[in-house]
Amino acid sequence: MFPVRVLLADDHTVVRAGLRNALEVLPNLEIVGEVGNGVELMDAVSRMSIDLLVMDASMPDFEPISAVQQIREKHPSIKILVVSAHNDEAYVVGLLKAGANGYHLKDQPLADLQLAAQRVLNGERWISSNLIDRLLNRQAITPPPNMPYLTRRQRELLRLISQGADNRNIAQTLDLSVKTVENHLTALYRVLGVDSRLKALNYILRHPELLASTGQEMAETHTSTKGGQELVLLIVDDNARYRQQLGRLVGKIYPAATLYEAENVAEALSLSKQVQPQLAFIDVVLDDEDGIQCARRVRAASPLTRVVVISAYPDREFRRQALSAGVVAFLDKKDLDTESMRQVIEDALR
Repeated sequence: MFPVRVLLADDHTVVRAGLRNALEVLPNLEIVGEVGNGVELMDAVSRMSIDLLVMDASMPDFEPISAVQQIREKHPSIKILVVSAHNDEAYVVGLLKAGANGYHLKDQPLADLQLAAQRVLNGERWISSNLIDRLLNRQAITPPPNMPYLTRRQRELLRLISQGADNRNIAQTLDLSVKTVENHLTALYRVLGVDSRLKALNYILRHPELLASTGQEMAETHTSTKGGQELVLLIVDDNARYRQQLGRLVGKIYPAATLYEAENVAEALSLSKQVQPQLAFIDVVLDDEDGIQCARRVRAASPLTRVVVISAYPDREFRRQALSAGVVAFLDKKDLDTESMRQVIEDALR
């Protein structure tokens, strides 16, 4: 029987030594590496074959939520146990929603850490016992009735930081200066009532509906066919301009729609699990990712979602693969006009 391969990630050598001493006594477990910052962690995960990652949430060059999301997407078999000094429930919920399998507080006994590792490796969730009551009490609190209003630019900023983009990457994506991005983020944090990027990420994980546009916002004109009926729609395309174009087309027909946008598979899956859209439009080519595989995974994550694959390349093989993946339609982007979009939406609402 092969040993369980474990990677330790913490920026303090003494802490890593304590983790090693606690875990090495477990049978059939081998510590195969140690890292001290985010860059080293992502490099080690990509190079090494590991079964369990035991990681601190606060290290240099490290955005824990986006890192967990990336690891979960690229290496779904790896179990992730966060060992942290932070006991803030928003922090805990954010990491668990991102895909961590367990959250253990550093001030707990070593025997509890050993139990946490065993539970996580057995496919169970682990949360330190003194956090459970706080999380349950948090769930009982009714969310505020008035969610903050965000502009489209603020929603785009939130979407980008949820992917782990830094200010420089955001500036390049939105064709802005870094200083302008900093000013936009300051205003965004003020609207959300937070004071850091991590807290903004936690906020959006709790309230994914903030990322949505309405059909009325997207539409240039407003003519509704079934305005009294709810439609939640996801558009997955790596071209931001085309996402807006398709959103405007939907908005013309259905101003009451709630529209979410994603530019890659990881973002599409996260939104599908959170908001369970009725209808998803997915481009067959997503940068260097496979849109048809994305369609399969979206349907697995949200079985009631009807998926339409769209393409600028009306290739027969693409069509065959898409239909075999269980999508309801394969459409040429050039054929997407008001009437065809209206028909697809009406079919989804039946």
